[in-house]
Amino acid sequence: MLALDIRNLNKKYPNFELKDVSFQLEKGYIMGFIGANGAGKTTTIKSIMRMIQTDSGEIRVLGKNMAEHEIELKQEIGCAFGGIDFYNRNKIKTLTDVIKRFYKNWDEAAYSGFLRRFKLDENKKIIELSTGMKVKYSLALALSHGAKLLILDEPTSGLDPVARDDLLDLFQQLVSGGEISILFSTHITTDLEKCADYITFIADGQIVNSAEKEEFKESYLLLNGSENELSRVKDRMISYKVNSFGFTGLIRSQDFDPSSGIKAATPSLEEIMIYFAKKEPAYV
Repeated sequence: MLALDIRNLNKKYPNFELKDVSFQLEKGYIMGFIGANGAGKTTTIKSIMRMIQTDSGEIRVLGKNMAEHEIELKQEIGCAFGGIDFYNRNKIKTLTDVIKRFYKNWDEAAYSGFLRRFKLDENKKIIELSTGMKVKYSLALALSHGAKLLILDEPTSGLDPVARDDLLDLFQQLVSGGEISILFSTHITTDLEKCADYITFIADGQIVNSAEKEEFKESYLLLNGSENELSRVKDRMISYKVNSFGFTGLIRSQDFDPSSGIKAATPSLEEIMIYFAKKEPAYV
């Protein structure tokens, strides 16, 4: 069964548009959802959660249509949009006592365990928490009601490297049983290099590619060569930079001829994002 199945999602704003967004996440896996600021990641996530009304398309969660079973399915979804930024003058304990009433499968033991793991003091007020601690509290709530699908928008933002690594370990533990799935939107692509099984890349409101992580990376090549070599491939490149040594740029693997003699390597997720963000060839 698919944990998440998005088909032909469309949403038009005056200055931005989601165009036929489609991708699927199988149960028991982590999908990294990447793209530059303004690419459509948060709009897509809010569409999944029905926080905004889409113009067309279908969203199915755990095999059921989200529009038809919204209240039921939201019991099965743990959602975190960064840190908690409401009721700032209330203590963690007070806010949790309100939020947990909405979930029929709230697990107090699990919640207490996450408080300990994240070193959260429930007697602290929200306003007293650092950015990283707010993110941890948001995650503790999302993880404590037996959710089968976690939808996390920038969950590691504001966390120090040790806390981020611990969180990535936790994500991998959660999906290891095959019942929980995670859609994980982030700008910190090194986190996805560590833990993601699949990558979905959105740019300008459209899905560029969605595939298993290594397959996704291997579908592109990072080229390095002389200016003379650039002239042979520039028309097929996604984008490139020219410097005193020659050029560096990104090309789709299917568009590259290995017999050209130009040096080619598998790019990182970050390099793929950077070169896609360059609408026109950039010179440095």
